[in-house]
Amino acid sequence: MNTVRASAASSAGPEGNGEGEGGGAATGSAGQEGKGKGEGEGGGAAAGSAAAPRDGGAQPPPPTLVPRWVQLVLLPFAILAAWLLARAAGKILLVFIVAAVIALILNPAVARLQQHVRLPRGLAVLTVYVGFFVALAGIGFLLANPVSNQVEAFAHHVPQLVREGEHGLAGLQKELDQVGIHLKIVGRGKTALQTLKGDLVKSSGAIGSFMAGLLTEAAGAIVDVVLVFVLSVYLLVYGRDVGELVRRVMPKGDGTDGDDYPLMVQGAVSRYVGGQLLFSAIMGTTAGIALYIFGLIGIFPPGRTYAVAFGAFVAFMELVPYVGPVLGALLPILVALLTNPISALWVALLFLGLQQLEGHVVAPQIFARTLRINPLVVIFALLIGGQIYGFLGVLIALPIISIIRVSVIYLRRHLVLESWERSGGGML
Repeated sequence: MNTVRASAASSAGPEGNGEGEGGGAATGSAGQEGKGKGEGEGGGAAAGSAAAPRDGGAQPPPPTLVPRWVQLVLLPFAILAAWLLARAAGKILLVFIVAAVIALILNPAVARLQQHVRLPRGLAVLTVYVGFFVALAGIGFLLANPVSNQVEAFAHHVPQLVREGEHGLAGLQKELDQVGIHLKIVGRGKTALQTLKGDLVKSSGAIGSFMAGLLTEAAGAIVDVVLVFVLSVYLLVYGRDVGELVRRVMPKGDGTDGDDYPLMVQGAVSRYVGGQLLFSAIMGTTAGIALYIFGLIGIFPPGRTYAVAFGAFVAFMELVPYVGPVLGALLPILVALLTNPISALWVALLFLGLQQLEGHVVAPQIFARTLRINPLVVIFALLIGGQIYGFLGVLIALPIISIIRVSVIYLRRHLVLESWERSGGGML
């Protein structure tokens, strides 16, 4: 399961823990040394100005001292103001965050085109977006023919599935009536489909209202997508200016790429997204092949026909943290249930095995170098994201928590809190 995925990402990172320890050394006295990998990355070396020079003699900057009055007054006020601003912004903040994440993902490609092809930044942004949409169109073209054929075959197969489902529901209704359970699945003298049709007619008013609300939400979603696209383009075009502004606001690093805050953030998001895409592709391909084999040996006959469609659906659902594997398994299990309950049991066992493979073999290899976050923090971030922004909040929760992690590490390297021990001059 994806919970195990997070655990693997956390436990696979003595590297990440060492980094945090090195960062923690930066908050102490200049004489202490960082431990673990953080010392190698500069976490401990950046602790004090007396540390040995790195990278060709570049002297690490001394950590910035945060006075006690800032800790007591300004910092709590800034946190409260940020929280109030986020609440007032509502969906606008979500649109900006999604655009910023997309810009962070695409910025490395823009930078490479600028460096190696010598394109102006605006033209490089246009090239990356055109390439992105062409790649999506190419993937869609490659998948369109097999998926459309399988969807068409499934549409022709629906009447047979309905008849088989009606027969099974009628048998279930008979068994429920025999044991005295008064649950109306099939009305007297009607088929299950006719019963369902009658219930839908009775609820037609509610369904109409739901569809109207759905269309309104769809129109709003289209506007949001356009805004995200436009904002991401502007963020990419003015990416250097944004990066310089962030560097002026944050404490000064040592001048290397490994201690440059904007590059650290960009690297964290890129690693997470790259790992997630690779993970989804592997799990979708594995599920499609397994269902095809089930179809060949007769356990799940539709698996042979719809393997590509099922695999693409599973791959897409794997992009959703934690609940994605469950949602990806529902469609094949539902089709198997309409075909044969025994087939549904075998398909459910197959996906249970795939999720064990996902959590114990695939995830440790892929996510060991991406998240490096405690699984409890991951779960908490997903719950908060879902509570605030729903489905999109779940999707962007892990990139945001990766950025927060990098920010904490960087600030621990370059900030020192003034001690609150009493001195002769008074408390402040």
